[in-house]
Amino acid sequence: MSTSIFRRKSVEDSLEESLDPERALRRTLTTWDLIVLGVAVAVGAGIFSVGATAAANYAGPAVIVSFVIASVVCGLAIMCYAEFASTLPVAGSAYTFSYASMGEFVAWIIGWDLILEMLLGSAVIAKFWGVYLSDAFGLFGIDIPTTLSLGGVDVEWGPVVIVGIFTALLALGTKLSTRVNSVFTIIKVAITIFVIVVGFFYVNTANFSPFVPPSQPAPERTSLEQPVFAFLFGLEPTAYGVIGVLSGAALVFFAFIGFDVVATTAEETKEPQRTVPRGILGGLAIVTVLYILVTIVVTGMVSYTELAEADTPSLTTAFVLVGADWAGRVISVGILVGLTSVLMVLLLGLTRIVFAMSRDGLLPRGASRTSPKYGTPVRLQIGVGIVVALIAGLSEVELLEEMINIGTLSAFVLVSFGIPILRRTRPDLPRGFRVPWSPALPIIAGVACLWLMVNLTTLTWLRFLAWLVAGVVIYFAYSYRHSIAANPHHDAKTGAKL
Repeated sequence: MSTSIFRRKSVEDSLEESLDPERALRRTLTTWDLIVLGVAVAVGAGIFSVGATAAANYAGPAVIVSFVIASVVCGLAIMCYAEFASTLPVAGSAYTFSYASMGEFVAWIIGWDLILEMLLGSAVIAKFWGVYLSDAFGLFGIDIPTTLSLGGVDVEWGPVVIVGIFTALLALGTKLSTRVNSVFTIIKVAITIFVIVVGFFYVNTANFSPFVPPSQPAPERTSLEQPVFAFLFGLEPTAYGVIGVLSGAALVFFAFIGFDVVATTAEETKEPQRTVPRGILGGLAIVTVLYILVTIVVTGMVSYTELAEADTPSLTTAFVLVGADWAGRVISVGILVGLTSVLMVLLLGLTRIVFAMSRDGLLPRGASRTSPKYGTPVRLQIGVGIVVALIAGLSEVELLEEMINIGTLSAFVLVSFGIPILRRTRPDLPRGFRVPWSPALPIIAGVACLWLMVNLTTLTWLRFLAWLVAGVVIYFAYSYRHSIAANPHHDAKTGAKL
């Protein structure tokens, strides 16, 4: 019996377990499907709001640079994901990759972080979907209450309904839900391009000056609401300047979360050695271009100082300020469609992470059983859907939005550092894609992700540490003893002693 918390699960064992008929996922996805998933999860409400918020409160017009920084860091990390996914094409993404390269405890921590990212991501997106549904009703003159009182408890029905619909679709099959998602993704990209084209007619180049606004005090922010590195060095809260551009990059990184979700579908992809790298990198390229174009439009239409005066700066704010109020309706439809597809992909990713951890025994094994009819973990998908619907419908989960970023970045860090480790320990493995200039580039990717992490707020870090402590307690209380890797005399399929 292996007692080390750093016991590793071999690539061969992971591939063999993916063939277990009771816990196997069907390979139905193509390169196009993965590109759509990547665009679907990244192009949501954020494309209409996150750039404007970062420009207003952190970077001014230099938010364009913030997006470039975030996209480059994401691109470096995603190349590492692509190599891992082409080498180890099974469910679990960073969790599975870390298990093979750095051992069980590290894998558990990163799996726990991914659960944080996707659970909160799903709940926050579902919550925002309900909010924007209410806004859309108002814009189109429809008077329908979006909150119901059940037994004295106020429940927002919008998030519950949308989570229920996509939970059902995902349970019926990944290919079916991907086809539905493709339709939503094409619609929202078309709306985004339309908004970009129209917005360029309102751009005034004078609004790009000063491109990097001078740093200024931000007394309205507490010490816990400034970047953690500034807190540790005793710096006063500031906005704009170089620190503002970097803080903006950490904030807009939210726009790129979810590409790691695409890697969780490696076990459901045809010819994953070729398909996964092409799908991930192709989706990232499309999303980066769209985000930078939207950011140029929003900062060119109005001054960042005008955006800063709005309660919730967004692309709609910019159109309203230039007198194009009609754009609000178009954008509201784009946001609703965009959030719909983001939610589906995050629900898919969350289920696949829990599925992989359950199959390894770190979570109850029963959750990893798949339906022989649909080829999906139906019971797990429904259970995840219920949890997300309850959180979104009953709580103010949107207050924890920045937690999603830190969960994603922590996964990116470990995946990046894992590439040179697996290259050294298993140079014999076939790799459909290889990160160039290893180990330098993967290490640079990991350090860059760490740098973005320390630009997140101190409050976010405190919440993140609390989540990690809870994860460590669960690992030693349950997962350490029930792990399949803990005892070679347990059947890998059933978990029973031989």
